[in-house]
Amino acid sequence: MSNPLFNEKRMNEDRAGWAAPAMGSSIITDPGAPAGAPINDGPVSSWNKEVMTLNGTITATASLFILLLISAAFGWMASSGPTLENGQETYQFPAIATIGIVVGFVAVIASSFKPMWAKFLGPVYALAYGFAVGAISHGYETFYDGIVLQAAGATVAVVASMLLLYATGIIKVTERFRKIVIGATMGIMLLYLVSFIINLFGGDVAFLRSASPLGILFSVFVCGLAAFNLALDFDLIERGVAQRFPKAYEWVAALGLVVTIVWLYLEILRLLAKLQQR
Repeated sequence: MSNPLFNEKRMNEDRAGWAAPAMGSSIITDPGAPAGAPINDGPVSSWNKEVMTLNGTITATASLFILLLISAAFGWMASSGPTLENGQETYQFPAIATIGIVVGFVAVIASSFKPMWAKFLGPVYALAYGFAVGAISHGYETFYDGIVLQAAGATVAVVASMLLLYATGIIKVTERFRKIVIGATMGIMLLYLVSFIINLFGGDVAFLRSASPLGILFSVFVCGLAAFNLALDFDLIERGVAQRFPKAYEWVAALGLVVTIVWLYLEILRLLAKLQQR
């Protein structure tokens, strides 16, 4: 789910003052400075500042995934099921996993407003939401044997395919592409938030779970949207490195990418479950 994390205006503001002067640009000294005073490059003294790198972003992403997988394992083990209740198999979703969803959501939103906190909030998201992902995965596996492995494999395939399509230039992230994908993503997130609130009060938005043609078509659309969000993540990582954003943005980029991949995995899990119900 990219991309409230990547606030273009905020990133550009934070970038100001970090990049070293370009080769060939003039460096102006203070006319009133005494002879022999050190050269001043203006309000920016950035050559000693660390900047965002691809390797650093990969390391941060891997770190978040490790934390998420460890937490997911605990979430899986904390879940119980299947159990028989009134002659039907049921699954007990641990209450703490719901708290994990809320904490993870808050961590992502907070990072969108305070990007420099991403280094600390990223692990919070990975641990909190990872627990919920493990519990959710166990629930699906309870009723659909082998579905978690299928969803994980499909997720890896989609991420690899999107990376290849982006790297080869087959998919280009234009301003129009970006606006459409972000707009659609915000719409889906609003729908899910409303659904989550309705569920807390015992209600349900039927077509989100339904295996009807409409329900399956909706899941296919959302899976595609999540995949296109990966292109936005790759684009912003590439631009962040090229434009020498502060090193702290490695964690912003990593968190954005992990959020998108987790979202994609959960949507594929839901789609596969609907298909198996047919």
